Amino acid sequence: MSRFIISSHSPNEEGNVVRVTPESAGWEYVGFEVYALTKGQTLRKETIDQEACLVLLKGKANISTKLERWEQIGLRMDVFEKVPPYSVYVPANDVYEVEAMTDVEVAVCLAPGKGTYPARLIPPSEVGVEIRGAGNIERRVHNILPESQPADSLLVVEVFTPEGNWSSYPPHKHDQDNLPHESYLEETYYHKINPGHGFMVQRVYTDDRSIDETMVVKNGDVVLVPKGYHPVSAPPGYEGYYLNVMAGPVRTWKFHNDPDHDWVMESKLAAKQKEK
Repeated sequence: MSRFIISSHSPNEEGNVVRVTPESAGWEYVGFEVYALTKGQTLRKETIDQEACLVLLKGKANISTKLERWEQIGLRMDVFEKVPPYSVYVPANDVYEVEAMTDVEVAVCLAPGKGTYPARLIPPSEVGVEIRGAGNIERRVHNILPESQPADSLLVVEVFTPEGNWSSYPPHKHDQDNLPHESYLEETYYHKINPGHGFMVQRVYTDDRSIDETMVVKNGDVVLVPKGYHPVSAPPGYEGYYLNVMAGPVRTWKFHNDPDHDWVMESKLAAKQKEK
């Protein structure tokens, strides 16, 4: 198996099914965890020196922090319902508790925090929805915690890739601290597939090909992107979902497309315009 794939496992006693830490990934900023909680189960964690974005992938829950409490939040029972999720932002030096009112899958997105902003609910109505690309590089994007919304480090987005389409395409990277042209951001991809026995394909590669891996990705896999370009493909018959977490020294998403493939987006958009 590729060194960039972290596979999910059966839930442990606290419900964890996958965990990525900066130490395990060999980088500095991004942490990522997923918990599968049964109805009535409670997850409680301290954020310490990290901020967290809790994304309710499916199910309903009560979520509380030191000062806030939100009851019966959660709208979708499956990510492929394609409605934006409920999420909760939790600052550093806080505590969160998730009480599962149904069976719940919750993603915990982590990055360094300073406690600058208070805990808050991010309801579906505040999640920006856009269709990005055209033709067979068209995909649906839910901007859960974009840079236009307050946080110290985290950027969080989820993407739906239709069967037969490509996503994160044209291939792009954000591995240079070279603003305003490009920002350095580590990134995780948490993949879900419909139907669940299918697979996605993801490539991670650099200009000098010091990294050049093409991976078969299963339902529940996390792909690490420490640097390089990282396109995703959904085979015919299977639609893909991924939750992205990004963080780096500056909280901004400035990317650089692979110059060999940069032309593709303009070509697809031009073809879409002709069809109208």
